Amino acid sequence: MSPLLGASRQFSPLLTDLYQLTMLQSYLEYEMNDIAVFELFVRKLPQGRNFLVAAGLDQVLDYLENLHFSQEELGWLATRFPSHVITYLEQFRFEGDVHAMPEGTVFFPNEPIIRIIAPLPQAQLVESRIMNLMHFETLIASKAARSVLVAPDKLLVDFGMRRAHGAEAGLLAARASYLAGFSGSATVLAGAVFDVPLYGTMAHSYIQAHGDENAAFEHFARSHPQNTVLLIDTYDTEAAAIKVVALADTLASDQIDIHGVRLDSGDLAEHAKNVRQILDQGGLTKTTIFASGNIDEYRLHDLIASGSPINGFGIGTALDISSDAPSLDCAYKLQEYAGKPRRKRSEGKATWPGRKQVYRRYDAGNRLAGDIVALEKHDVQTGEPLIKLMMLAGRRIHEKISLHDIRKRTLAGYTRLSEQMSTLEPAPAYPVRISKALHVLADQLDAEMAEKN
Repeated sequence: MSPLLGASRQFSPLLTDLYQLTMLQSYLEYEMNDIAVFELFVRKLPQGRNFLVAAGLDQVLDYLENLHFSQEELGWLATRFPSHVITYLEQFRFEGDVHAMPEGTVFFPNEPIIRIIAPLPQAQLVESRIMNLMHFETLIASKAARSVLVAPDKLLVDFGMRRAHGAEAGLLAARASYLAGFSGSATVLAGAVFDVPLYGTMAHSYIQAHGDENAAFEHFARSHPQNTVLLIDTYDTEAAAIKVVALADTLASDQIDIHGVRLDSGDLAEHAKNVRQILDQGGLTKTTIFASGNIDEYRLHDLIASGSPINGFGIGTALDISSDAPSLDCAYKLQEYAGKPRRKRSEGKATWPGRKQVYRRYDAGNRLAGDIVALEKHDVQTGEPLIKLMMLAGRRIHEKISLHDIRKRTLAGYTRLSEQMSTLEPAPAYPVRISKALHVLADQLDAEMAEKN
């Protein structure tokens, strides 16, 4: 076994693109060590999205605080890079500043959600992992928000870990969806690491292993008297609901209640209606119905609109891979180096130069009315500044905020969305204005570049 397998820890600096290291080598050899400013932003919204939700900052700050190279990693790199690069990496610690929008902030295209200020080799090296973390959690939180807005009063549980694209993706999807307003997750590690509330019932295999459905139900109820939720669609859904009613009488003598039943296949709306009638007629009016099985925000909307008596939903694959929009058009770009603003002019990918702030305005009803992207200094605008200082000289400046508090802040932010933005239908584009001073600076840089060329 390669010793590098031991170096595949969550925050390994080898989880990067090769060109970050090749550029770093060149920067060192030509003494390009002045302060660089990079900003991460999204160029455009995916089709069907009205807004995005910033997420992943806590993992980025952890990564930056703990970033270092192990002896095994340095030994492996020494076979590919010269000794002066290895010496630099041996002493590497991130010493930069981080400004960002707090997690849970609703944001829009062309708005920086994180800014890295550090010596150029450092700021360049961390690009790939920062993008990896911020992109994924923002993607999933933005997907989850849509279900939360469709079903604000329902129990929503992340069920997607088994089909997520890798272990870390499954774990971080549980975090991001909870941050966005989900009730919890079925992923046990998310409970241990992030204190995400856990929910779970049983699989069809549990029923099949017993052979007799009645026995399976009773065994599970007696094993889990405080959380008895029974999966009833392995064979015949309505027949199983009748068995649940009969079992309830048997269990009542031992003070065991059947808290809920779960549906996972077929016409969920029709089955839920029939099962609700059976449960109510049997006196189980407090027993809830939980549904899962290929549910996304659109199917969720339809089930609720139909009046289906379903109390909660498990949302899996569609959430954890963001099936309708599996990526964001995001970029981490150099905006300033050695005290001078920089601007990329590539066709279709031009950037706005300099360090920027986003100012948000609200209408008389305290709803989002429009944002202004402006230069951080000497370009102060009216409105709430969204980008805050999070890290100074490589260290957090605030105590960690609990994920529960971030979730509360996220949910409060939804109340400021317009009614149109809160639906699954495309809303009119939210106004994001680029300040006059930023336009002037971009034109100035374009003129200077034209003159040089």
